[in-house]
Amino acid sequence: MLNTLMSVVLLFAAAAPSDTPDLFRATEAQMQWWREARFGLFIHWGPVSIAGTEIGWSRGGERRGTGGTGAIPVEVYDNLYKEFNPVKFDAAEWVAIAKSAGMKYLVFTSRHHDGFSMFDTQLSDYKITATPFKRDVVKELGEACRAAGLKFGLYHSQPDWRHPDYRTERHGRFIEFLHGQVRELCTRYGAVDVLWFDGLGGSAADWGSEEMIPMIRRLQPGIIINNRAGLPCDHDTPEQRIGRFQRDRPWESCITICRQWAWKPDDTLKSLEECLHTLVRCAGGDGNLLLNVGPMPTGEIEARQAARLKEIGAWLAAYGVSIYGTLGGPFMPGPWGASTCKGNDVYVHILRWDPAADVLTLPPLPRKILRSTVLTGGAAKVTQAPSGITIAVEARDRDPIDTLVVLTLDGPAADIAPLATPSESLAAGKKARASNVYMRNPAYGPDKAVDDDDATRWATDAGVKDAWLEVDLGTPKTFDRAAIREEYDRVTSFELRAKQGDAWVAFFKGKRIGRHGVFRFPPVTAQAVRLQILAAHDGPTIWEFQLFAPKE
Repeated sequence: MLNTLMSVVLLFAAAAPSDTPDLFRATEAQMQWWREARFGLFIHWGPVSIAGTEIGWSRGGERRGTGGTGAIPVEVYDNLYKEFNPVKFDAAEWVAIAKSAGMKYLVFTSRHHDGFSMFDTQLSDYKITATPFKRDVVKELGEACRAAGLKFGLYHSQPDWRHPDYRTERHGRFIEFLHGQVRELCTRYGAVDVLWFDGLGGSAADWGSEEMIPMIRRLQPGIIINNRAGLPCDHDTPEQRIGRFQRDRPWESCITICRQWAWKPDDTLKSLEECLHTLVRCAGGDGNLLLNVGPMPTGEIEARQAARLKEIGAWLAAYGVSIYGTLGGPFMPGPWGASTCKGNDVYVHILRWDPAADVLTLPPLPRKILRSTVLTGGAAKVTQAPSGITIAVEARDRDPIDTLVVLTLDGPAADIAPLATPSESLAAGKKARASNVYMRNPAYGPDKAVDDDDATRWATDAGVKDAWLEVDLGTPKTFDRAAIREEYDRVTSFELRAKQGDAWVAFFKGKRIGRHGVFRFPPVTAQAVRLQILAAHDGPTIWEFQLFAPKE
């Protein structure tokens, strides 16, 4: 009898692990709403809005584990909360703005690197309820989201540059504080759908994540957790850039609607075109977009930011079928745009037409196209052949932001393996050099400007006013067009130069490059070509530098 009982116990013990939920990763079913949502609102806010400078990073004083310091003296920054009284804050209004933008979830900063808590934590006096405002913003915002049917998420920074124990010999006590605050957020504010950590590259050991993540999932079983706690968890988080095409693991680009995360007076607001192109390229890469706004010290979302969000929402009201619940592909993103699919339909978002060609050429599809429709108006002539697909739309029917063509196939589009559009750029994949690279970080190296990948860029250090990018075409090539994609519109004067013998000879001169600069010139034959930036406002950044052979 004893042997039989032991056998049963051992059998149960062996079977138990397969029935135990994975506390380090959400299930596919739990991720489904997030994958289908595609679009969320990020909000960075706190007393720093009074100064109009960047949250956390503008604080002076020591940044243990990171280095550097901000411009605002610590004694000034750390006392801004005593003046913080955002009497015009209305959680329901924020949620209404998010919904008007077509967003499906919201992620709010409960605490940033500066250590200020936007909730009524019992573990610190440096918090929103210690300000003249006194109200618990996280509580009100969570309630407003749930009342409106909007998923609610919280950003929480592990680093706390103000905490006396952070990255000292007493760091273990800081981990207890961190876990305590996370436990408060998971137990006192109802359902939390997303927890968005920001560990600045710290390891799992730095945050006690092997214990913290399971604790969170036990308290909030349906929660989605990002990859910034030293563990991969549920999704990747490319920052201030569009993620690369990736179907095998969820990702979400976090990008600002202006230039700064926190509110800044007269900050440069991104155009409707830039915002929509970012959203489309994220969805086309099978990722999400978390678009950030920074509310003003009054508690209001700046009127022009709110207006831009509503413009995005109006577009989604008309064309959201091509974004929500779609899969990225089957055509992988390219300079022309991106595609999404759902059921038997492929949504081809043509964001940029080649000025030297009358049609868009895409790789061949293994399924038959039954019909085509232009959702944005007009008609398209679609030709399918074994060599590829061409889409022609009359100039009068091309939408200035996104010409959206639907291809209806004779079977499911999601079954088609991703199809890359061959690059026509002579510079694609060639050896590149540059005069300067941001912080000598290879992730921003010159090769990133010639990889035909909209998710990567060559960047220079802050303060750089002139720089050059050089590409070796391998052998002499003839070209008559250059396409250059610049971020931040910083370049004010540039030349294109070809190496002739030992000399660099300019063959084109220009001023502003812009986000989609296309420059024509008489045919040039050369092996080495330079983009010489003669003047820039500050640290130029180039996403792509392309050269094209003359059209026959």
